[in-house]
Amino acid sequence: MSTPTLINEEYDIVIAGGGTAACVIAGRLAAADANLRVLLLEAGPTTHNDPAHTQPLSFLSHLAPGSRTTRAHVSQPSTALGGRTTIVPSGQCLGGGGSVNFMMYTRPSASDYDDWETVYQNPGWGSKYLIPLLKKIETYQAPGGGPTHGTDGPLGVSRGGFFSDLAGQFLQVARKLDPDRAQKPDDADTNDLETINVYTRWLKWINAETGTRSDVPHNVIYPLKDTRPNLHILTGAHVKHVTFDDENHATGVAYTLNPLFHPDGPKDTRTVRGTKLTLVSAGAFGSPGILERSGIGAKDVLERVGVKQRVDLPSVGENYQDHNILFLEFFAADEAQTMDAIFRNEEGALDVVAAEFGKSRKEISMHNSIDAGIKWRPKPSEVAELGPEFQEYWDSYFANAPDKPVLWIGVGSAFIEDPTLVPRRKYFTLAIFTEHPVARGHVHIGHADDVSAPEDFVPGYLESKVDVQPLTWGYKFAREIARRMPHFRGEPPVLHPAFSQSGPAAVVAHAEGPISFDAPRIVYSEEDERALEAFARAIVATTWHSLGTCAMKPREQGGVVDPRLNVYGVRGLKVADLSIPPSNVSANTYGTALAIGEKAAVIIAEEFGIKGVV
Repeated sequence: MSTPTLINEEYDIVIAGGGTAACVIAGRLAAADANLRVLLLEAGPTTHNDPAHTQPLSFLSHLAPGSRTTRAHVSQPSTALGGRTTIVPSGQCLGGGGSVNFMMYTRPSASDYDDWETVYQNPGWGSKYLIPLLKKIETYQAPGGGPTHGTDGPLGVSRGGFFSDLAGQFLQVARKLDPDRAQKPDDADTNDLETINVYTRWLKWINAETGTRSDVPHNVIYPLKDTRPNLHILTGAHVKHVTFDDENHATGVAYTLNPLFHPDGPKDTRTVRGTKLTLVSAGAFGSPGILERSGIGAKDVLERVGVKQRVDLPSVGENYQDHNILFLEFFAADEAQTMDAIFRNEEGALDVVAAEFGKSRKEISMHNSIDAGIKWRPKPSEVAELGPEFQEYWDSYFANAPDKPVLWIGVGSAFIEDPTLVPRRKYFTLAIFTEHPVARGHVHIGHADDVSAPEDFVPGYLESKVDVQPLTWGYKFAREIARRMPHFRGEPPVLHPAFSQSGPAAVVAHAEGPISFDAPRIVYSEEDERALEAFARAIVATTWHSLGTCAMKPREQGGVVDPRLNVYGVRGLKVADLSIPPSNVSANTYGTALAIGEKAAVIIAEEFGIKGVV
């Protein structure tokens, strides 16, 4: 690895960004060819052997105020959200989101990747091409498994080291309440890219043998530091823009040192050459920003901040997508197994976990509080319940893709949002997010030169009624599950809709126990429905799954890169990260970022004649 004074003036490949995909690309190429000089520039810090990154249960520390491993992106006020702004964090450290995320192991449906190939005209990007790359990166350590899973990759996939009683109750109640969904054993493989509608235990990117987070830096990058001196990594380096020659051929990047991590370092702008390739891999927020500061983008966007246009590519920064989530909190019984004390670090609770780390493979430190869930697709009768606007979307998008779920619904054994905002006690959370929202947003630079300046960011949350209806239906269904779980002890009134207190939907602030399993389902009045929609608009949030802002599709259809990841209108410049998906995936996005990194490494190796990257 490198310090600022040891960076060479030129490399064969310069990679702008050091997130999940970037680390996969750098690691695979450097390992395959010891003579290939690779430089990776990351804006955030190193993560090497830092317990905040290696110990799974420490993940929420990265979302704490003042975190230096994430960057907060603040949106414009949204009328769809009652005039409020939203904040979307992204990883800013070596490994990016994969070094700070919830470690949820969720694969999309095969048709999601197939859409990339067929609908958006990207040969080689369908599921049959990406499944071998998904297998390559993982070692599947959970029960069951099947032919789509890997057995000798660098990243372990397991159940973690703990299974809470709340998760067990969620599965028991949901399966009984919803018997028409597939009934499969807990060791059934629900991440084979085709199985949906199964209530099951949820897997994690946690290595069962070491008990650590399965991130790319510790499992791909850091092991190379003594054997591959051709790989240089500079952390704390803000990439400002790409440099070009007079023929619009990318020649490298200009960067400055991040004063957070180099407070005594030089303040000047430096350049480094990429003699064979310049690769932008800074994520859904960072990559369009680098392109726009380089003069690649829409003329009006660039003129607004004083950047001279080099290439007219108006879709840079457009097509922003995320999954829209509701966190529904409930009071839990005193005897429930929750992570609340640990997340609040009550009386050194996290210190006790850290002290026990590594002593047992069944410990609570190998946990993220989320143990069970379902990729939910409605039955015909439920489609009608979702509303007429959704019915039209269903007919045009979902009906002919039977592997596509509409929602993810799951349970967390804690108050998953900021636990310092609520009284100290035990909670559980049911989370609901939409897998394929309709609305799109954008991310554009707010300054020509300052990489830390706030962006012009519009997430698009709930701007379409189609995106509201699954969430409100999901709230009602999840509430029926929660109220029947044995550890249910009430609904915090300020964290639920303002339902009529004289009707059956009234919030139950305190409960001695669950309702009868055979109790009728709640009937919501028109007033209640309005309160529920207002509630959804008031609390809907990011699922930290930002993608799509440098979409891979034909230029005339709003594309930014082609199927070989080349940026339209210039030469020697590629983009490879979660900014390139042209459409969403029905899953947490870490696995897709890994697949993009593997695919990009294969493409670059083919072009350079490098063997051993397949």
